[in-house]
Amino acid sequence: MTTIINLNDIERKAAEQISHNAHEYYVGGGADEITIAENKRAFQEISLLPRVLRNVSHRSLETSLLGQTFAMPIGIAPTAMQRLAHTDGELATARAAAAMNVPMILSTTSTIALEDVARVKGVSLWFQVYVYKDREATRELAQRAAQNGCKALVLTVDTPYLGKREREIRSGFHLPPNMELPNYRALGTTSVSQGKEESGLARHFTENIDPALTWKDVEWLRTVSGLPVVVKGILRSDDATMAVEHGAAGIIVSNHGGRQVDTALATIRALPAIAEAVENRLDIMLDGGVRRGTDVLKALALGAKAVFLGRPVLWGLGYDGEQGVKRVLEILRDEFDLAMALCGCRNVAEITRDLLYE
Repeated sequence: MTTIINLNDIERKAAEQISHNAHEYYVGGGADEITIAENKRAFQEISLLPRVLRNVSHRSLETSLLGQTFAMPIGIAPTAMQRLAHTDGELATARAAAAMNVPMILSTTSTIALEDVARVKGVSLWFQVYVYKDREATRELAQRAAQNGCKALVLTVDTPYLGKREREIRSGFHLPPNMELPNYRALGTTSVSQGKEESGLARHFTENIDPALTWKDVEWLRTVSGLPVVVKGILRSDDATMAVEHGAAGIIVSNHGGRQVDTALATIRALPAIAEAVENRLDIMLDGGVRRGTDVLKALALGAKAVFLGRPVLWGLGYDGEQGVKRVLEILRDEFDLAMALCGCRNVAEITRDLLYE
């Protein structure tokens, strides 16, 4: 029996249990998948300078995001089609998020309806949206999120078109006949069929996503939903400043997990300039490459208020459903807590940039 000690162990275990179709979709990235590797490598290349003799016998991991208090600065990023990993899909993830008191961003491309996930007791749900060519469908989704108690809209801005994901093309990625995308009903389709020269998902995006998206749409989403808007997909400091100017409540420094333009900058490398430009005018979050508790500490030291997990959550689902997702969160929480103690930090406010060797 495989001993589960870290997130890499869970990934290996999940790979043995999920379908080839699901694995190739989840693990893949843009083109040569260089950015996927860089997201992780960049964390590994940052060295820590721990403080000592600081009485770390008691520590608090609590943090606040968008005015809400959570148990730790770790959340669940939006990942599509979670029933490919486990039959309970997004419901299992929501239950784990509620149990661990962390935010969950539900993907528009979920395999369980927004309304059903929102009914999970105790979950703090944010809803990820794309802006469609059919603006009324987008409006409907945003308003459904508000009506069902979502705390924020997360607007993904790095996908005017879907990146060239060669694994998906080779595997002919498709949604199995027994699954649908219920949040897409307003678009008149709830399936992703197999393509010949492109993935079914790429064809779906080309047909439906509006590449004419602009900063004005951030303000529009706030108006139609009444919810705070978080802009996901920022890598540049000037774009971060634009997010502030157009009323975003937060940003997620993200390169879409390396799934869009390959060779894009690793998110942890992009973070310092963004944090300097924003100057605490909104909440900065980060995803991409987080696999260790020290990664969480490094992100906070460079200006993020929290990190969000994508693929590790999917591996947790594939490994053991709700309990697998909880295990992922527990492992990272415990590693982060230990990293804080070993670096002389009693709370997240004490995680500052002087802990890094630069």
